[in-house]
Order: sequence, then structure tokens, then C-alpha cells
Amino acid sequence: MEIILAVVCVLCLWLGFAWIRYRAELGSLCRQLEEVAEGSHIELTLNSRHKPLLALCRMLNHVLQARDRNHLQYEQAEKQLKQDITGLAHDIRTPLTGAFGYVQLAQECTDAEKRQHYLDAVERRLRELEDMLEELFLYTKVTGGDFRLSPESLQVLPLLGECLLGLYARFQEAGTAPAVSFETEGFRVMADQEALRRVFLNLITNALVHGTGGISIVQTGNLLTFENPVPEGSLPDPEQLFDRFYKSDPARRKGSSGLGLFIVRELMRQMGGEATAGLEGGLLRITLCFSEEFQGGSPARNQC
Repeated sequence: MEIILAVVCVLCLWLGFAWIRYRAELGSLCRQLEEVAEGSHIELTLNSRHKPLLALCRMLNHVLQARDRNHLQYEQAEKQLKQDITGLAHDIRTPLTGAFGYVQLAQECTDAEKRQHYLDAVERRLRELEDMLEELFLYTKVTGGDFRLSPESLQVLPLLGECLLGLYARFQEAGTAPAVSFETEGFRVMADQEALRRVFLNLITNALVHGTGGISIVQTGNLLTFENPVPEGSLPDPEQLFDRFYKSDPARRKGSSGLGLFIVRELMRQMGGEATAGLEGGLLRITLCFSEEFQGGSPARNQC
């Protein structure tokens, strides 16, 4: 009986000491967590051999590290967003300021020919602004999931021809003309008509605004390649070309929002395809790869 009593007493003492150690270790952990809550980035530590407490400590460290990573990503994204908004505000203000300036010149001018020249300049600036705002609106739709696609089998050449014809005046202003070559005139793709129209318009406009003259459009297999020369002083980075608000010109002198090619890539991806870019010998080459193609009613063998 005395032996049993002694064993019970020893067990109680051991449990008491264990409870005291647990409380001390938990207290230490709580104090470290208070430091973290106040902004410290310390790693939680415990002088313990108890596996459950050590597992708890490791798990808390994983949670805190994930929180720090998310916070850093949030700060970087917020900083980038502020830079993007600043750049976009500058892009919008530039044609607007120019339009106001030409309006004032037209109001003060008594020569009818000069006045018309100023009014034409106002129209060009306002058209730039309209294009930017339209791209910004489309960007919010594409990234917000509000752009509904209706895939259908489309013949590409007639749709591309409509887009080129719609920009005829822009080609005249630039003093150039497009060169179009199709391996198969009946080339068809599965795509949404309005989305594909926007892709073509953005690529052609990008060549007119940022290129140095001319655009070549070539179809081979399930690929459609848009190629144009670019100025040496502002060669784009193909790795960043499809990034949101990216511009190869640091001064942002050209009238665009920097969203056109981002929208191209997003629309192609939403239609199951892909858009890639390359730069070689002063020529920018943007290639559209369609995930499903029909020639004579048969699916193509080559896929993206």
C-alpha cells in the first residue's frame, strides 16, 4: 500500500513539474507572439522536447512566414498599381492637354486653313483619348470576367480584311500599307468574333503607333504572325511586352494606354490559344497560336 502511495505521489509531482514547464513554454510562446503582433519578424523558438509543442511552434512559424510573404506581395502590388495609375493619368492627360492647346489656337486663328489644321489636330488627340478609354474599359471587362465569349468557326481572312479596311485612314496618315500572305485563304479558327476582331485591331494599331512603317501579316498552319519594324531607340522587351501598362518608351510619348497587347494575350488565352512575341533584327514579331483550327472541315493536327 505504501509503495502504491509513493508511486502516486511521484506521478503527481512529475505531472506538476510537467504542467509548470508547459505553462512556462506556452508563456514564452505567447510573449514572442506579442512581439510579432507589434511588428517584429522574429522566428518563434522553444526550448522544449515536447513534440506537440514543437509541432505547434513550427506550424505557427509557417503561418507567420506565409503572412509576411503575402504582405510583401501586397505592398509590391500596391506600389506597382500606384505607378500604373500615375502612368495612365499621364497618358490620358497628354492628348487632352494637346487638344485644349489646339482648341485655343483655333479660337485665336483668323486663317481658315490654319484653323482647320488645328481642328484636325484636336480630332486626332481626342481619338487617341477615346482609344485609351476604350482599352481601359475593355481591360476591366476582360480581367473582371464580364467578357462573355461565344466560340464559333470563323474564316480569318475576311475578318482581318475588315479590320485593315477600318484603319485605312491610319495607314494613309502613316504613308504605308499592310502586306498580307495566307498559306490557306480559307483558314478558319474556333474563336469569338468580337474578341478576335479586338485582337486584330490591337495588333494592327500597335504596329501603326509604335512601329516605323509597314506591317506584315502571315498565316502558316495554325499560326498567324504580325511583324513590323520598330525604332532602335525604344526596342521593346519581348518578355514584358504583354505586361499590363508596359511601354518600351520610358517617356511615354506615344498615345496609348499600354493595355493593348495585355488584352491581346488575355483574349487569346480565354479562347484557348496563345500570343507570343519575339524581336529579331529590329523587327517585332507577334504570333497568335490558335488551339483549334479547321481546314476543309477537318481539325488541324498542329495545336498550341
